Amino acid sequence: MTAVTYEAEYNNRERVPEHVAIMERWAAASKAARSSLKADLDVPYGPGPRHRYDLFHGASPTSPLVVYIHGGYWQRGEREVNAFVARELVARGVAVALPSYTLCPDGSIADIVGEMRAFLASLWVRTRQYPVVVGHSAGGHLAAAVLAAGVPPVADVPPDMVRAAYSISGVFDLAPLIDTSLNVALKLDEASANAVSPIFWPPPAKSCRFVAAVGGAESSEFLRQNLNMAGVWSAADVKAECVVVPAANHFTIVDELARPDSMMLARIHELALWCASGPATA
Repeated sequence: MTAVTYEAEYNNRERVPEHVAIMERWAAASKAARSSLKADLDVPYGPGPRHRYDLFHGASPTSPLVVYIHGGYWQRGEREVNAFVARELVARGVAVALPSYTLCPDGSIADIVGEMRAFLASLWVRTRQYPVVVGHSAGGHLAAAVLAAGVPPVADVPPDMVRAAYSISGVFDLAPLIDTSLNVALKLDEASANAVSPIFWPPPAKSCRFVAAVGGAESSEFLRQNLNMAGVWSAADVKAECVVVPAANHFTIVDELARPDSMMLARIHELALWCASGPATA
């Protein structure tokens, strides 16, 4: 049996050399979105320099809400260059919030999970809306993490605020990253990797909904991770599923959010409407 080479399996920038051009295209589209869409930009949710989010307005103050958490292996990435994902959702009347978070090694992955929980609590105070949390790559991990962990026990914030998550190319068992170059910044060992791996956590409530989407052209490890995550939570009676997007790699899969007729966009919109209906329909 051939041993898995984790560096080759998880280093997506090496696997997809055209990622530079793809991300330049995202940045240009995001600049246009930030200048043309109605939004509240650079809203603080905490004291840190990266504790900020942008909120793109929906059709009304009570519009369904999508949270989008950017990727970058918890060590790179900016919300500003991912704003392009808001355009088609806003066109459907949905509000979209994009947070930033402290990057490793300035903070740990556990710290980042805590920041996203604090962000969601702050977002509730501002919007009073139940969001569907969407994330790409590291953001996909964080989307699963906040679905499982919920929000901090803060006054007036419902503990079931997060009832649905749509993870795009997420990683849910972080131990394989220990022996890769990615771990220079992450500083994981076996214990800390397992502690921040949602696949080992108690699952979310059975009423929750979870989608793990992965590109058909991604590595065998990414396919395995997403199939396993959906499988583990399905076995715990969570409404979980894995969706494989044909021919998409780790970067082009995000383009589905900018394509008006994509099934991913339609599913996220559906989940946003379901979340907006509140816990009575769970």
